[in-house]
Amino acid sequence: MKLSNYLSPLLLMLLNTAVAAPSVYIPLGSGNQVIKVDAATDTITANYSGVKNPHGLVATPDGEYLIAGSLQENPATGSQKPDTNNSELALIHPAHGHVMSTIAVDGWTHHEAITPDGRYVISTHPTRGYVSIVDLEENKVLKTIDTGVAPNYTVVLPDATFAYVSNTGNNTITEIDLRNWRVSRTLESGPAPEHMVLSSDNTMLFVTNPRVGKVSAVDIKSGEIVQSWKLGNKLHGLDIGDDGKTLFVTSKKDGRLISLDTTTGKTINSIDLSPAPYHLNTITGTGKLYVSSRKIPKIWVVDQANLSILGEIPLPSGEGHQMAIVAGDD
Repeated sequence: MKLSNYLSPLLLMLLNTAVAAPSVYIPLGSGNQVIKVDAATDTITANYSGVKNPHGLVATPDGEYLIAGSLQENPATGSQKPDTNNSELALIHPAHGHVMSTIAVDGWTHHEAITPDGRYVISTHPTRGYVSIVDLEENKVLKTIDTGVAPNYTVVLPDATFAYVSNTGNNTITEIDLRNWRVSRTLESGPAPEHMVLSSDNTMLFVTNPRVGKVSAVDIKSGEIVQSWKLGNKLHGLDIGDDGKTLFVTSKKDGRLISLDTTTGKTINSIDLSPAPYHLNTITGTGKLYVSSRKIPKIWVVDQANLSILGEIPLPSGEGHQMAIVAGDD
């Protein structure tokens, strides 16, 4: 007889949740390391050192590799040009527990994105005005693509046709055709766009406009802003909930976490989360949010449904930045 015949439905649900819970990888910036968190227990289970001031982070779809970008630029030496190969991406192999290799890039990177097949990593280089395309099979930069002043954040459509880059310095979003690695369009963005997330049906981009305290909704087909919401001062983190309609946004200056119903345009809830709530991610399938603080080394664990604080994850050092979530990698 199956073991499930002897277990209560509640216990089965808890066991299945524990097995299915994802791992969350978090770069700690000035802490010079990346950590792994078990989303079932909200505890740190591994640390990876040897990374220089990591900020952006992505994982290959199979979870075998992490790719961390660095905010650090190295000074030029010898005959090296000052703006050539002075930063790097670090490839971490979680199973082996260390950095396997590095790839030289020009200029520090802010955020990373990865194509659905796991081959190409797109890094934003704000001081260069372009994104770099790194081919993980060849372990080198394939090319750079000029986007605009101070590119900040990139999202990629699940069908691997287009990527979208927010350009903070010139108030635009650049569309890149991934089939030929060329800029195909310029979309509206609202003032000084930063973080972005796709709508659940992949027809809309939600983008933060921190300088004016708004989130804008950009229709991908028309390239126009169709709605915007004033939510707070110095907005930063942004993600969409498991329900596919709720946006979660942090306001660093106000010390608030806000949830917004995108179907009605109304704020659902708002809670104090001080000091300086920063990056956030919905932890898919768990009903949780992870929210970092810009000023102290910790992660808040928050319930998506009512924004109640479920717990905290003390960090060994630094501050939490762009998180990478890998489902069922244990």
